[in-house]
Amino acid sequence: MKLAYVTIKNAQQLGKGTEWSGTGYHIAQALTEQSVSIDYLGPLRDPLSMKALRKLKRHYHQIGGKVYFKDTDPAILQRYANQVAEKLRLAPHDAILSATSNPIAYLKSQQPILFWADATFQNTAEFYPKYSNLCQSSVDYGHEMERLALEKCRFAIYSSDWAANTAINFYGAEPEKVNVIPFGANLTSNLSPIEVESLVDSRPSTTCKLIFIGVDWIRKGGDKALAVAKALNQAGLPTELTLIGTQPEDDAPLPDYVKPMGYISKLTASGQQQISQLIGESHFLVLPTLADCSPIVLCEANAFGVPCLSTDIGGIPTIVKPNINGQLFGAQSSVGDYCTYIADLFADYSRYKKMCLSSFWEYKERLNWQAAGKAAKALLHQACQ
Repeated sequence: MKLAYVTIKNAQQLGKGTEWSGTGYHIAQALTEQSVSIDYLGPLRDPLSMKALRKLKRHYHQIGGKVYFKDTDPAILQRYANQVAEKLRLAPHDAILSATSNPIAYLKSQQPILFWADATFQNTAEFYPKYSNLCQSSVDYGHEMERLALEKCRFAIYSSDWAANTAINFYGAEPEKVNVIPFGANLTSNLSPIEVESLVDSRPSTTCKLIFIGVDWIRKGGDKALAVAKALNQAGLPTELTLIGTQPEDDAPLPDYVKPMGYISKLTASGQQQISQLIGESHFLVLPTLADCSPIVLCEANAFGVPCLSTDIGGIPTIVKPNINGQLFGAQSSVGDYCTYIADLFADYSRYKKMCLSSFWEYKERLNWQAAGKAAKALLHQACQ
């Protein structure tokens, strides 16, 4: 099978300017490992100059304090589609797969079109700060983009039931078109079940080690994670909290039980090894996020037998199954709710160990890129029949 793989940014490597924070790259690698031949049709040229973008943003801000969002502008999306059409004429392809719906919403093609996304526009509107307070034109364009993409695609793939259900119930997509394939972990883990058991056994049973990973302290719920660690210590359970990627925005000194590691790059073998070690040493990943679609860090924690404590929002319930590979809490849940769950599970350490192993098996069976690649390949073959 020859696949035309459409991405707005670069999906052939990781690093600055990569597609979808690296997810676009991992999608391609997962399909390549399934013997799918990929023709990269990205990156695409940005048709809007910085000068024009600043002018549009200034215009909408002045007339109503609203935000112009270029990612849904039909003039820009049409130019993306034109670039894709030009590239498609250069060689024959069996199917087209786009990372997100944006670049194929206005594409006309004889080949079957599929796209893989972590959300619809409706999911993200007013959910993420980036998609908040948009001007009405950007909102209308966003909904039109999703409807067009869903109408013309052979299959729409989403990383969560949350997004898939919105495609069907809000945009009226045909249910048989819509599929859910969770993303995999972006950290390499080849641990065996026996090695995971050994890793879990090596964790201390007298000190609870929490880990928080994210680059946006506020949105990812860093304050609540810090408060959980503080409350557990005050309640008599010695607790450590490791921070990766970010830390509190104020300059107040951190308590001794908090270990700020700063940003650690996954682009190097040493960086990956360091993150893997820090996760593997932890009892729980704590991510009390306020807005998220499909945080891959949850899959990565499970890859090392680490249960995840997160929020029952967005696409997270597709990843975290309560009492199997972690626990979900309401957005308004208190610090005490997190502490009670952690303390009760920590007090019944044999039950904790069972959850660690079931967390690993969730990763092994469905939260890895090999499983995602196999499922996507099957849809590609079905689309070509």
